[in-house]
Order: sequence, then C-alpha cells, then structure tokens
Amino acid sequence: MPQTKELGIGTAPDPAGRALAKTRLRLWLRLLRATRRVEGDLRERLRLHHNTTLPRFDVMAALYRARDGLKMSDLSRMLMVSNGNVTGIVDRLVTDGLVIRVAMEGDRRAALVRLTARGEAEFADMATAHEAWLADIFSVLDEDEIAALFPPLEKLGEARA
Repeated sequence: MPQTKELGIGTAPDPAGRALAKTRLRLWLRLLRATRRVEGDLRERLRLHHNTTLPRFDVMAALYRARDGLKMSDLSRMLMVSNGNVTGIVDRLVTDGLVIRVAMEGDRRAALVRLTARGEAEFADMATAHEAWLADIFSVLDEDEIAALFPPLEKLGEARA
C-alpha cells in the first residue's frame, strides 16, 4: 500500500502546485458535466424516439459489430459491466425478439449471443438516429475545436496512474 506521503497526502504543496491541483479538479468537473449532459441527452432521445435505453443500445451496438455473436463474458468485458447487468439486458432483448442465444459446440454451458434480423434492422435505425443526435449535440463545436480535443483526450485515456 502506498505511503500517504507518496500520494501527496499530508504534505503542503507549493502555491503553484496547489493552483494546478485546483485547475485539474475544475477540468475533471467540466469533463464530467459535459459527459453527463451528452449521455443524458442520448438517453432521453433513445427513450422518446425508440422506446429503449442506452444500455440496450450499447449491447445491440456491440452485437452489431460482432456479427458472428459474442459470449456473455466477452460482451460484459467489452461494455465494462458485470455479467449480471448484461444478462438482464440480453434476457429482455431475447424476449423482445431482437437477440438470440446460440449454443456453442463443445460447451453446453456457453452460448453466443447474436442480433436477430429484426434486431439488426432496429439497431440500424437507432444507429442512424444516434449519429444525427451526436452531430446535433456537438454542433456547438467547430471542426477545429473537435480536432483539438482528440490528442489530449487520447493522452488522458492512455495515461496510467
């Protein structure tokens, strides 16, 4: 376990370090607010226009990209959610006729999950709308502003603590 001194706890940072720490906190809060706003907008539009949820959309998107199907554990890992969360969503998608489970040869306990033809068609409609909604949401940024966001966000996403 790291010592508190290694974590910067219990030490008095210099004024410049303290100012930078405050700026980083403000950045985190702005990123969080922007992410929540975009996500909330997408959730609401999916509910109103497609009577679905963002988690269902995410599961269908993963399955749409993996046309041969995915094991539940792979789907959970891709979406970074628990197996239980994915199982509940997949169960409802199966009930709605949008997804099927296909037994895997050689392993009776494992199954692949795949979109049905109806699921593919419904997802394609949602994906088209989703793309248009994102264009609308991000229309407040011009092309140069969008391009400028990629490098620092990629750097942050690749950083290890």
